[in-house]
Amino acid sequence: MPSTLSLWRRLSGVPGGKAIFTRALCVKAPYFGSISPHIEELREGHAEVTIKDHRSVHNHLGTVHAIAMCNMAELAGGMATEVSVPADARWIPKGMTVEYLKKARGNLKAVATLDPIPPVEDGVEVFANVEILDPSDQAVFRAKITMHVSPKR
Repeated sequence: MPSTLSLWRRLSGVPGGKAIFTRALCVKAPYFGSISPHIEELREGHAEVTIKDHRSVHNHLGTVHAIAMCNMAELAGGMATEVSVPADARWIPKGMTVEYLKKARGNLKAVATLDPIPPVEDGVEVFANVEILDPSDQAVFRAKITMHVSPKR
């Protein structure tokens, strides 16, 4: 089975390939489909995910709901982790700290960067740092996600 990163590299360069990749991801992890994400960029230690501003992600104020942004952050941070861990390792989110900086309006972009992964022996924790930007590239949300990386059994 091809790695996630090799699949991304194959699909992202063809017309509609990013959408196919994102749809496949949402089949494997259905909850992410609730925000209708689109993976824009994916490489070791980095991921970018966008969502369109539509009613299904709004709160009672008509802005993007805080939990929709948490979902976005987890997807971006998880994808950055997935393509960065060694083939003989696995990962799982262990915790997330978030900051809501201002009301989120418009289409949003989550940019995730992953701290370098030290050697995985008995398990290590690494951090995925995610910033969500509004259409004017102003940060509206920040998250630090603790990822537990351990050897596959």
